[in-house]
Order: sequence, then C-alpha cells, then structure tokens
Amino acid sequence: MDLHFADAKPTDEERDAVDGYLGPPESGWEGGERTEADLRWARGGHAARDRRDLLLPALHAVNDRIGWISEGALDYVCRRLTIPPAEGYGVATFYAMFSVNPRPARVVHVCTDLACAARGSRALVAALEDRLGPAGAARDGAVWQPSPCLGLCERAPAALVIQAGTAPGSGPSDAGQAEYATAVVAPATAEGVVAAAHAPQAAPAEPQAAEAVPQAGDPGLVLLRRIGIVDPADLDDYRANGGYTALRHAFALGPSGVIREVLDAGLVGRGGAAFPTGRKWEATARQPERTHYLVCNADESEPGTFKDRVLMEGDPYALVEAMTIAGYAVGAHRGFIYLRGEYPRALHRLNHAINQTRARGLLGENVLGQGYAFDIEIRRGAGAYICGEETAIFNSIEGQRGEPRSKPPFPVEKGLFGKPTAVNNVETLVNVLPILERGAAAYAATGTEGSTGTKLFCVSGTVSRPGIYELPFGATLRELMDLAGPPESLRAVLLGGAAGGFVRPDELDIPLTFEGTRAAGTTLGSGVVLALDDSVELPRILLRIAEFFRDESCGQCVPCRVGTVRQEEALHRIADRTGAAAATDIALLREVGQAMRDASICGLGQTAWNAVESAIDRLGAYE
Repeated sequence: MDLHFADAKPTDEERDAVDGYLGPPESGWEGGERTEADLRWARGGHAARDRRDLLLPALHAVNDRIGWISEGALDYVCRRLTIPPAEGYGVATFYAMFSVNPRPARVVHVCTDLACAARGSRALVAALEDRLGPAGAARDGAVWQPSPCLGLCERAPAALVIQAGTAPGSGPSDAGQAEYATAVVAPATAEGVVAAAHAPQAAPAEPQAAEAVPQAGDPGLVLLRRIGIVDPADLDDYRANGGYTALRHAFALGPSGVIREVLDAGLVGRGGAAFPTGRKWEATARQPERTHYLVCNADESEPGTFKDRVLMEGDPYALVEAMTIAGYAVGAHRGFIYLRGEYPRALHRLNHAINQTRARGLLGENVLGQGYAFDIEIRRGAGAYICGEETAIFNSIEGQRGEPRSKPPFPVEKGLFGKPTAVNNVETLVNVLPILERGAAAYAATGTEGSTGTKLFCVSGTVSRPGIYELPFGATLRELMDLAGPPESLRAVLLGGAAGGFVRPDELDIPLTFEGTRAAGTTLGSGVVLALDDSVELPRILLRIAEFFRDESCGQCVPCRVGTVRQEEALHRIADRTGAAAATDIALLREVGQAMRDASICGLGQTAWNAVESAIDRLGAYE
C-alpha cells in the first residue's frame, strides 16, 4: 500500500460514514471540494491535528459501515484529521478487528482461547471448516476467523457475528446495504454459527447478564446485588435500589473526604496489580495541572475474564455513578470508558445509561445541582490485548498505535493528553459505591487486613456451573470450586488467566487473597479461575497461551517481540516430547522467560512465561 496521499478516492458510502462521525469537511484541505479560497490560504491545520484522538472512532465508522477499510477510505480519514497516511495505516493495522484488505461485510469471530478450548472449540473449528471452508475464505457473503477470548467464557465455546452496514434505525442505504448488526452464539454449535453467519438478525436472543451469575438474587452479594433484580435500562429502578446514594454522600464529604474513605477502606485495584486506589486518586488530585482526566479500563482482554462485561451489561448505572464519584475526587471533569470492541451489548447498555443520566442532570454541567461538571465518553477498542495496559489505552484514545509508554512519568503525573490521569478498571470503580454507602470501616470489616472487601471471580472451564462468583477475600479456592461444581477428574486450575499460574488439585486450600496467592507462588490476577480436567490436553493449552502472547505482543520492545516467538517455537518442538528429549528446550524456555520478565517494557512480556513456568514446575507438564 502507498503510504503517501494517493489518488485513491473513498466511495460515497465510505465518505458518508466518515462525515457522519466527523461532520462535513470545511475546506479542500480537509478532503472537501477545492474552492478558490483554498488556493489562497490553508485553514484548519492546528484545529485538525487537535482532533487526532478521533482517528480510532473514524476508523470504526468506516469498518462498521463497510466491513473493511480501503486505501481510499483511510486516505480520506487521514486528510480529514491531517494525519500522515503512514501513521494512519500503522493504527488501522494494529487492531485485529479492522481489515485493510477486502472482505465480506459479515465476519464471524470464533473463540479458540483457553476457556473455549477446554469446552470443545477445536471440534467446532473443524466443523466450521467443513461447512464454511477454511478460515479467512469468503463464502456466501461471510467470512469466519479464529479469535482470542471474546469474554463469553461462561458460555464457551463462543462466537460473535458482526454484520457491517448502516446505523440501526436509519434504514438501508441507497446501495441497498443492510443495517449494522451483531449476534452472539454461545454455547456455539456449528449449526448455530452457520445460521447466524447467514442471518445475524435471526440469531437467538443473547441471555441476560443474570444468567452469568449463579448467585443472582443472593442477599449477601455486594457488587452483584442488583444484577437480576434491577432492570439495567431503567434509571428509576436503579435509584429505587440504592442508586445515587453514594454520589450524594460523596458531595457531602467533599473530594478529600472521598479519597480518605477510599484509603481507609483499603481498596486496591482489581485488575491484577493491586495498587491502592486511594493513593492513586490522591496523587492525581494533588497535581497542579488544572485539567485532570479519569479513564475507566473496560478492555478486559485477559483470557477467561468476563466480570466487567457482566457488570456493564447488568448494572451499567453503577459504573456511571462510580465514575462520577471518582472524577469528583480527582478533580476531573471528563471521563473516558475504554470499552472492548467485542462487547456490543455493553456498548448499547452504557450508551443508554449515559444518555439517561445526562438527561436527568446526573451528568453534565451541574451534576445533582452541586456545581460540579462531569461527563463521560465511550471509546471502543478494536481487538488488542495490549490496550488493557494503562498507558497503551492513552495512546489508543489519542489516535496512536496502542503501545505502552515507558514509566516514569506515571499516569498520575502525565497521562491522557499529557495531563494527570487516574485509571481504574470497572470492578475497582464499582467497589467505591459500597464504601461510601456503608462507610470505610464496614467495608474493611469484610475480607482480610491486606485484601479488604469482596472479589469477583470468573469461573470457567470444565465446571458444571461456570459464571461470576462474588466471595469475600479470604475464602479458599476449594470453597469457590465447590460452588461452581468441580470436575471429578480435576487436572489443574489456572489462576489469573494466560498471565497467571497453574495450581494442583492438592493446593485448593489456597486463600483467595492477593497476599495468600503470592505466598503460594501464584497470582490472583484479575480473578480468572479456569478449571481443567483430564480430558484437556495440557501441552495444547500451553501452546495456545504461547500463541496468544505472540499474537498480542505489540512488538515495541525486543525481549517481548522476540521472546514470545521463541517461546512458541520451543513449545511446538516439545508438544509431543517428554523427559530428556524435552530438557534442552525447557532450559531454553527458562532463559527466554527470564529475559522477558526482566527486560520487557510492560506486563505482557513480563508475564508471558508465568503460566508455562508454573505448568512445568508445579504440574510436571513435560515429565
């Protein structure tokens, strides 16, 4: 592809998609019709460059309408935003959900990741190859492709169908184009996927979020207490069940009082790093810069993780309220939700919740009449695991490739758009509501001294009752497995997802706390609990983990870019070997893994060896 402005022109549909998001061009310098005035002076350079952050949404607009991004469409987007085409091409090719090559308007993403692999995705893929042809081959106006985790692990194996087209409700285009539509097929069968591939609008309705919560309705729940009880689309129903009580308490306490409550409650991040939330908020609030930002990390791409999806689908107003409180505490007037591109229903629910709260004075220029201005914007990811890293999110929102930044400076000093920024994931933010509703002391009374409150666990794999479970910190892995119905022939449990570690069946009494799992030589991570029985081929699971990290490495740093490839190559070589025959490659794996851990820029490379190492050392995977 030519990387300078070329003669390729967008089609009318592509131009309409871009202009529908960015507005019509104001001059020929932005891709409009040239006028005599354009020959006399140039306009819009600085203003257009200030809109660089609209690149990703503009690419989504084209991809959603057409199904792929042509050279003409990309050239037009770059002209509109005054972005060098080479940079625009680098962004468009960074994300797995975009394509710069022609493909049908209907794409079927079939999950082949860990939870789905444990529930038969390999057989599903084989059946689809027979019915629809090889992956990537267009047939009957559709194409299917293997996909990393879709966040539908409780209903594995899973598939997501995306039909490109005009915005829903706008009617077909002049070209007779279909409406944009999505369909989830889970648990997926070959017949169900083929049917949805031909008519996504006719796919069965997706189950409600409460069906992912086996404990739904339990009065002892804290974070999940409204799921299955409250209509997620009804703001009045949310308020009748305790909604916006916490925000009123926050205004009574003031920003510093809110931060003090969060500090006293002992809340730590639920994304895996377990950094104290109050300290992060305090550091952001103290920065002398006048503009501060809040970012909600809703890009939960860790294989086996789906708790944030369930919260957003089942209790979206809770996230909006929690973000308003967090923004108030850190002095931010604008918040961003960076949402996984594979979560269409969460996108719909959150958009509705934001519009409703804005209309009712709970977002906007004067929240609850308190003189505090705060609003929320959703930015969709497009299939990049690395964008779960906080600084990669900043680059992605700003219209750059989603690559992590070196630290320091830390986000609390220079984050989004170079301004002080607090970043928290969905579960962390929603924890703020019970802290302010009940008080820090009552919140801290649950759990342990080092891990206070309750935790959401994503249980999947070969269990009889997969789903999201909420337990107080300190409960054991055995207690959790008993709730989920463990398999009779339990082989291992993977804690923390692909970046986590395996434990043996005789280690189920590990306390589920950050300090307890650390002492046991593993990690709690984001709360993934993937059970594997004897029917699962462990070497194949390890190989899938290695393939995942190789695919998802952004390639910015050499240890990760090269190390993830070498790890996968070694695991391919020893897939069918054990004992002395595998010893040389295992030694190489240890050397490569240590280099990635010590020298990678971000957590992807630093943790890419963890699960493989634990399988070798704890499970004797190749003995």
